[in-house]
Amino acid sequence: MATTRRRRSRRTALATAAAVAAVGLTAGLTTGCDAVDKALDCVQTADAIADSVTDLQQAVEAAADDPTQLEKSLNSIDKNLDKLGDKTDNADVNKAVGDLGKAVDNVRTSVENGDATPDISPVRDAAGELTKVCTP
Repeated sequence: MATTRRRRSRRTALATAAAVAAVGLTAGLTTGCDAVDKALDCVQTADAIADSVTDLQQAVEAAADDPTQLEKSLNSIDKNLDKLGDKTDNADVNKAVGDLGKAVDNVRTSVENGDATPDISPVRDAAGELTKVCTP
């Protein structure tokens, strides 16, 4: 009888240990996937921002024909920055998002003050920095 009890205790201990290991492994995999998902979100959003910056460049070049395109491009960048800022807690990404937001605000202010062809090089530079910090 004592032998049967020991076997059950060992089996129970082994089953418990296996269950704990499985839970730990699953939690580790889930955490790893979350990190990968966040990195992919960052890269995808940085790519969308890069497209918006290209649109902004084209809008500046065509400002005489359609000045509303400048505002649309700036709004697109702001929207993507908001989306990225909500998804990350990475200090480097947040700094790059903040820097790009300031650059966009400066361009917007220039446009509001009557500059039809504002210097967008700070926006391009900040977008390039964001792309760097988002690249895994």
